[in-house]
Amino acid sequence: MNAPAPSEPNPTACIGVFDSGVGGLSVLRALHRHLPRSRLLYVADSGHAPYGERDEAYVVERSRVLTAHLLREGAQLIVVACNTATAAAVRALRDEHPDVHFVGVEPGIKPAIALTRNGRIGVMATRGTLASDKFRQLVASHAQGAQLHLQACAGLAHAIEAGDADSAEVRRLVAQHTAPLRAAHVDTVVLGCTHYPFVAQHIQAALGAEVRLVDTADAVARRAQQIAATLQPAGDAVFEPARLWTTGALSTLQLVARKWLDFETETLALPAN
Repeated sequence: MNAPAPSEPNPTACIGVFDSGVGGLSVLRALHRHLPRSRLLYVADSGHAPYGERDEAYVVERSRVLTAHLLREGAQLIVVACNTATAAAVRALRDEHPDVHFVGVEPGIKPAIALTRNGRIGVMATRGTLASDKFRQLVASHAQGAQLHLQACAGLAHAIEAGDADSAEVRRLVAQHTAPLRAAHVDTVVLGCTHYPFVAQHIQAALGAEVRLVDTADAVARRAQQIAATLQPAGDAVFEPARLWTTGALSTLQLVARKWLDFETETLALPAN
């Protein structure tokens, strides 16, 4: 059988995805849209979340553990669906697994620059992401004189992790963290954590309809699609439900998968140690 043309997604690629919790399901959702016949694996490290409030060494070690699990399950390409883990660990993962393809996520500063009308851009992210060298390099490369208003959203990813995107606590935290951005008159806001797209409706309502939100999940999925087109088939083109593991409460993963995903999944527990 001839290899697929570079422009075509491989329908039988095996793609592994991990995040500190359930937020990376926003990326998994985009991957399924772009690669509906690929085998998808996902690990929510909810037993160790949130990464954004952990030190870098801890995040690197957890990223190694999750990568090893996904590779044992047959992943050919791994998407690090966590801004904090990408900033802390993706370079080490690439060095340690030179034959594995890795795709990271990062706040969408470059697309935000293209969208802004008044040059004032808000970035909602975890403390770990905003403090990272990778984020500083991203700003240095793409900020181009724009006024960036950085908002560390303490507690928001953790609240979303509970599985109720409409809870009073989520709404309170959204209001708290968007208030400084409203005061700064930003017209574009980067969602710099993969959890945040699941509460985008509340962020939009708090900021106002005129403010544009930037989510990079589709861009990540398109990059994974390009790489998948170059991979050897992972097996027969037989449909399998996406397989999801969690190191936290299985009931929470089952709840959010039913609410937030529109495709079939299998959910399993993974020991948190």
